[in-house]
Amino acid sequence: MDMKSLHEKFRAALAGARVICDEVDKADRDFTAEERQKVAGYLDEAAGYKKQIQQAEGDEAIRKAILDMGGGIELSSKQTDNGSDEGHSAGKGQTIGEQFVQADAFQTWMKQFPGGRVPESAKGIMSPPIGFKSFLGRKTLITGADDTQAGAFVQTDYTGIYEPLGRMPLVLRSLISIRQTTSDLVEFVRQTTQVAEAATVAEANVTTYSGATGEVEGEKPEGAVEFEKVTATVKTIAVWIPATKRALSDASQLRGIIDQELRDDIEEELENQVLNGNGVGENFTGVLNTAGILTQLWNTDILTTTRQAKTTLKTTGRATPTAWLMNPSDWETIELLQDANNRYYWGGPLANGEPRLWGVPVVECESKAAGSAILADWRKAVMWDRERATLSISDSHADFFIRNMIAILAEMRAAFGLIRPSAFIEVDLTSGS
Repeated sequence: MDMKSLHEKFRAALAGARVICDEVDKADRDFTAEERQKVAGYLDEAAGYKKQIQQAEGDEAIRKAILDMGGGIELSSKQTDNGSDEGHSAGKGQTIGEQFVQADAFQTWMKQFPGGRVPESAKGIMSPPIGFKSFLGRKTLITGADDTQAGAFVQTDYTGIYEPLGRMPLVLRSLISIRQTTSDLVEFVRQTTQVAEAATVAEANVTTYSGATGEVEGEKPEGAVEFEKVTATVKTIAVWIPATKRALSDASQLRGIIDQELRDDIEEELENQVLNGNGVGENFTGVLNTAGILTQLWNTDILTTTRQAKTTLKTTGRATPTAWLMNPSDWETIELLQDANNRYYWGGPLANGEPRLWGVPVVECESKAAGSAILADWRKAVMWDRERATLSISDSHADFFIRNMIAILAEMRAAFGLIRPSAFIEVDLTSGS
């Protein structure tokens, strides 16, 4: 199909789509399913014609460039000292391929193959070099890297692929208890002492106990229990980024990327606060800084220490652990442990299934610093969601309005606390620390 026909069909396809759009706009209504299908068909058809037009224009430009660069090319089987050709000389207008196969040197070389057919068994053969007069004196290499040469005809293939930098996996939200709140303060009651006065009691043998020999009072012991009221304040975690309206308009994908980056950053900080927050200012009081959590010191080796921690949590903390939380490097150290016969305790590289240590699931967490692990009943850690991560934009920041800039803000609000600190034990994984 010639260029004129391609342009006509391209315009006709666009016109067909435009007619349907005008009808919908005039009626002030949404597209019907049939109309959407027709418009999509017209646009696909127009895109196909446009691609053919671009290819045709590119092919024509390449042909012209080759003709411009190859004008006056002559082929020679032998050149004299003054540069004149001897033997066969191709006439003007012949392609380089035609000049090559008609060269005397090539024709002579081909005589070794009867009928001009090179047998499939022939290997390592090479024809003699054929000189091209006009090319011998060229000093500029024709490349595809230069826009002034063949590179001008190279079209970029925009794949639409976007590959973000990786972020650490977030694990704590799936371990702890999540609840909702509509207040800025969350209160809960925590037991500090439990009833421990129960005892056997003999039957009374007197109505009025005087303490005389043989008298049995029969009085039951009185128990005691104590509580404390704990207040957790809702904290705000936020981050924002500036952007120009033009950038967001020209690259529609950019807004989605920014939104996801802001959300991910907030979630990472939330996990860090839940674990490591020091309780100062607007920081959470994280697990590791909550008063009352248990500790297990290093003893003999890492396996002995971790097993004793499980016992301590059960007998002192009165808790059944739901998971170990440890830095990936610490879990690597444990998984690489071998017995006296160099056999991996944990099955080695071919081990399958959920990673466990002393029967308790192991969760790797990069927010947890290496050197210690946390064994806990993670259900006793509670986060109250006041406001999940939200995004908002505004041009009211500073002079953003007159500079056509906007601020994209992400924030969330939540409170956190351990309703039973003794259900958590920090375990030392390093000797001498």
